[in-house]
Amino acid sequence: MNQVEGTGSTNTAITNAGITDRVVSGEAQLAVRVDGAVHLPWIVLSNSLAADLTMWDDQIPFLTRSYRVLRYDTRGHGRSSAPAGPYSFDMLVADFIAVMDHFDVRQADVLGLSMGGMTALGVGLAHPERVNRLICADARADAPPPFVAGWDQRIAAVEAGGMGAILAGTMERWFTAPTRQDRPEVVDRAARMVLATSPVGYIGCAEALKRLDYLRHLPRLTSETLYIGGAEDGAAPAEAMRAMAAATPGATHVSLPGVAHIANMEDVAGFNARVAEFLDISRQAAE
Repeated sequence: MNQVEGTGSTNTAITNAGITDRVVSGEAQLAVRVDGAVHLPWIVLSNSLAADLTMWDDQIPFLTRSYRVLRYDTRGHGRSSAPAGPYSFDMLVADFIAVMDHFDVRQADVLGLSMGGMTALGVGLAHPERVNRLICADARADAPPPFVAGWDQRIAAVEAGGMGAILAGTMERWFTAPTRQDRPEVVDRAARMVLATSPVGYIGCAEALKRLDYLRHLPRLTSETLYIGGAEDGAAPAEAMRAMAAATPGATHVSLPGVAHIANMEDVAGFNARVAEFLDISRQAAE
């Protein structure tokens, strides 16, 4: 293996498409990937529950115009290990920071979706000095009783029947009916991620989601923040995200019409355009 300058790692594999590595965080081994030129500022991406770092593939071409992009598989997902649960957001935040530390990233812009967006909020609250701008996509910040009950049901289904037991319901939440009907390639790509997720990892993270409690702390979030989500998202409703934006000093909320939960895959152009606007990527690329 070749050593990559600035990573502090001697077991880093360099491919034509990017850098892949593994990061140890507590009892977890996290699969990570870096794309983009070494002189660019960092952005760190955090994935949804039951997805992996490839969920961001449609964002990489435009992000790497202005960023060195660091993404990782959340513990229990993708190529990361799945330690015995339950997990907590303290663990998920610690994993995020371990990934940053491994590459000596002192501060970065942060983008997370669903559970990844919740993790991003946790990082911003616990480690404000590490976060510049923060994008929280299709996420909640609290766990009301119906939300908890839904996770109890899905945990029971996975315990009884594996990831296949929740696949149909997950696709219904993730994408609108027109997308499920007319864009099977998008749905199939997402379904493969769901089915590849470790049941142990899924349940471990679902237990963390049941204890989500960031909403009351959002008034002390100091990062410039964008909340973005699908207008048809039932898992992270637009009204919940508007309340999060209202609680966060100076935050902005954007709702993408005709889009459900996995907005970055369902409306690539719309999602990318609003993220690029918030990050001022056009200006950065011209400098």
